[in-house]
Amino acid sequence: MEAQLRSRFPGLPLRQKGVLHTLAWLGLLLALLLQAGCASLPTDYPRSSSTTLMDTGDTRLGQASRRLLAGHPDVSGVHLLNRGTDAFLARLALAEAAEKSLDIQYYIWHGDTTGKVLLERVLRAADRGVRVRLLLDDIGTAAGDRNLLAIDSHPNIEVRLFNPIAARSTRLLGMMSDFSRTNRRMHNKSFTADNQVMIVGGRNIGDEYFEARPDVAFADLDLLAIGPVVGEVSRHFDRYWNSPLAFPISALSQARPSDEERLQALAGLREFVRSQTEGGYAQALKSSGLAERLAAGSLPFSYGKARVVADDPMKILQESADKSSLLLPNLLPEFESLGSELVLVSPYFVPGKAGVARLRSLSARGVKVRVLTNSLASTDVPAVHAGYQQYRRALLDAGVELHELKPTVTRDARGGAPAGSGPGAVKRPSSGSSQASLHAKVLIFDRRSLFVGSMNLDPRSVLTNTEIGVVVDQDELAASMVEKLDSHLSDIGFRLELTSAGPDSAPEIEWVTTEDGQAVRYTREPMTSAWQRFRAWFYSLLPIEHLL
Repeated sequence: MEAQLRSRFPGLPLRQKGVLHTLAWLGLLLALLLQAGCASLPTDYPRSSSTTLMDTGDTRLGQASRRLLAGHPDVSGVHLLNRGTDAFLARLALAEAAEKSLDIQYYIWHGDTTGKVLLERVLRAADRGVRVRLLLDDIGTAAGDRNLLAIDSHPNIEVRLFNPIAARSTRLLGMMSDFSRTNRRMHNKSFTADNQVMIVGGRNIGDEYFEARPDVAFADLDLLAIGPVVGEVSRHFDRYWNSPLAFPISALSQARPSDEERLQALAGLREFVRSQTEGGYAQALKSSGLAERLAAGSLPFSYGKARVVADDPMKILQESADKSSLLLPNLLPEFESLGSELVLVSPYFVPGKAGVARLRSLSARGVKVRVLTNSLASTDVPAVHAGYQQYRRALLDAGVELHELKPTVTRDARGGAPAGSGPGAVKRPSSGSSQASLHAKVLIFDRRSLFVGSMNLDPRSVLTNTEIGVVVDQDELAASMVEKLDSHLSDIGFRLELTSAGPDSAPEIEWVTTEDGQAVRYTREPMTSAWQRFRAWFYSLLPIEHLL
């Protein structure tokens, strides 16, 4: 490369070796980008469609669901999974109980402890003859093509990647060269066993979502359901699975592992799982009792009408002119019918001017609007917080009540979830506690209905990615969630207020909280460093709101 540059630029002094190296690397990067940009997704491969298995009523899960729904015709039963350990156990239990099918759809699947343990349980189900359809977002999944091909080689498992990058060997460069398409991702999260029981919510598959990391505690929420709503989730899964945007991993990559490599990988996975059986996290799982209650049919459910709201998979290509096929338009009637109260829980909250105007109009007609989101100290995406902080003053002026989560958390006596039972409910900080970060996505309308799903209240979820969620009409459950959240808000978060130092001074934002039973006020982003505040300010200067 240097020789070529020297021949092209003969007057360049020899002492400028660093310049030559820089030009060489830039040339190589340009060549790789051009190569990645020339890559295209395959079209000439055998493509088969499949749909949800319907003859599952005689399975153990089908029989258990029928017993639980016997006194509740035409409605669904829902159970909220607040604790990360319970949410993980629920997935393990469903994989263990499945007899005919597992349909699994995720944005992120990490190759950490929980990712490996759940994968091993899914492989066990496939060994029993269960048909497994695994649909993953190509950017979010941690596994390389060889590992995915090894999983896909099981006769009862098929792996598909949604909206994949064409250049498999240079994926990052491939994403950069086709950014307008690959920036649009499948953010959906669902886990369905035998078309009888499903889980939808905010959690991906990874240690931070299930309280298996000592340094991070994501406060999150999933909804486990039985009844007619399960069939709706399955129909949406089929739409994504059979979409032209879902590519079999076998059609994307030729990196075929040998039989020996597959056996070694499987043996290594099972040995890893065995090594985790006596650890602290395993003990926390054993103390939960959720799996036993689920198997015994004693898990408490709330019953009511439930419906799925989800984006059309073709939203990725920006080809869906029919807005009724998108998630947010299907939620708008819930906003329009509000009479008294709206609670919004979203880790990433960037309402934009239109969102502020809508919330202002609700407040003006007497609707109490409360928002719980991450503080700068608790967020895991500072760029999104920078987008949100530009709207805080306008939201407070509009009468919206803003709360931001504290970055500290204690675990309850059972060693499991963040203490408290509302979405994102955590207790006061203590020495050695984990870093708390809100990840639940919950909307509660007039204490009569609630939405639980994958959608954040930001431009990325609304305009760019695909999302899914469930709306449940159940006033007792909705009211209980609001009451529990209210009972913890002063301890778990900062309430934002506009205050003036005097009659002639402009109002400034203050953060109010309770510490040791006393009200405490902060005049700048609490529990943050100068670097964190500078970084958020710098991000706020960039024209990236549409990407947040």
